[in-house]
Amino acid sequence: MKIKTLADLKKIKAEVQEKIKLREQGENAGNIVQVKVAMATCGIASGAKETMSFIIEELDFRGIDAVVTQTGCMGYCYAEPTIEVTLPGKDPVVYGYVDREKARQIIDEYIVKGELVDGIIPVNYKTIDE
Repeated sequence: MKIKTLADLKKIKAEVQEKIKLREQGENAGNIVQVKVAMATCGIASGAKETMSFIIEELDFRGIDAVVTQTGCMGYCYAEPTIEVTLPGKDPVVYGYVDREKARQIIDEYIVKGELVDGIIPVNYKTIDE
């Protein structure tokens, strides 16, 4: 991209600063809220893009420090869109059927207050240590 105006330069600066912010947050991810949105074909078909956009906008609007990323299939195709939320110092929790309203409820209750919300998908596997 050629820089022709001051606006072009400011746009590039904003893009670079956003990339730096994401990189820095990724390195310290254990200290902030992490939200992973399943974006495999089944998730996208069920509205995961819209859910992810809403979550990013809502967390930013509320000033909640979080990293929102996309991931592949989590294996819960029947419950798409699905998201995994990890609060600092807590185990990840997977929620299913997450539309805008459900996302708002998860932000209000779980991310802000630390209270679990209906719609958790139970863990259906064991780790090597178990």
